Amino acid sequence: MAAHLDTPADHPHVAIITIDRPAHANALDPPTLLALAGIWQRLAEDPDIRCAVLTGAGDRVFCAGMDMRTTIPASQRLVRGERLDEDTFAALRNVAKAMLIEQDPGIPLICAINGHTRAGGFDLMLATDMRFAVPHATFALEEVALGLYPTGHATVLLPRQIPWVHAHELLLTAQPIDAQHALEIGLINRIVPAGDLMTVALGTADTIAANAPLAVRATRRGVREILPLSLPEAYERQEAIGRPLRKTEDAREAQRAFVEKRRPTFSGK
Repeated sequence: MAAHLDTPADHPHVAIITIDRPAHANALDPPTLLALAGIWQRLAEDPDIRCAVLTGAGDRVFCAGMDMRTTIPASQRLVRGERLDEDTFAALRNVAKAMLIEQDPGIPLICAINGHTRAGGFDLMLATDMRFAVPHATFALEEVALGLYPTGHATVLLPRQIPWVHAHELLLTAQPIDAQHALEIGLINRIVPAGDLMTVALGTADTIAANAPLAVRATRRGVREILPLSLPEAYERQEAIGRPLRKTEDAREAQRAFVEKRRPTFSGK
């Protein structure tokens, strides 16, 4: 399958999502888009998965964006009113879900960036919560060089995630930056050797998955809901989100574990 989800037994409550088209720069063709839309839906519905790692297959490219040989021509045919096969039409209808614009898995997503990240691949990365990259990774938004508007996450999320001037440099020059520069401007968390990439990403996912899942989900949701609010509204909203957690079984379990000097066992209740 062009994109697949795995739940490794040695990483409880963690999923690995792999874009698996290394011979095609992990570009997003219609089957991959359909697969991703289904994967995000599964994450949203499966309470046993508490954190996920998104990566690309191979050691050269994380994701080159939309497939120029299949997805882009199909989009152009659709605009012209031409008939598409059922699967391709379904994929194009689900692009916003596949790209995490109209869909949110509700759990932390960690991006293990195994190589070059372009266009739609950059957009998918922007939808994640933490990012680790190999030293040879590069990052670019090339839409303006192609006469296009970056209609994914770039103009919405990028200026909220990194400083204004750096966001505009990426958006308006269409020039790539290397991993070190991405680290310096806060686009990624850390640069790690290629051989350690998944170890670091999964280790972080394990740490998150070991925490109280209701609290993790609520905290992640709170960051997104509170960001655009005024300060009084933000404090009011965080109290509304946090109050119910104090009555959960997980909160009581954490208190018992502290008294008994042991690690808590969280049930998500």
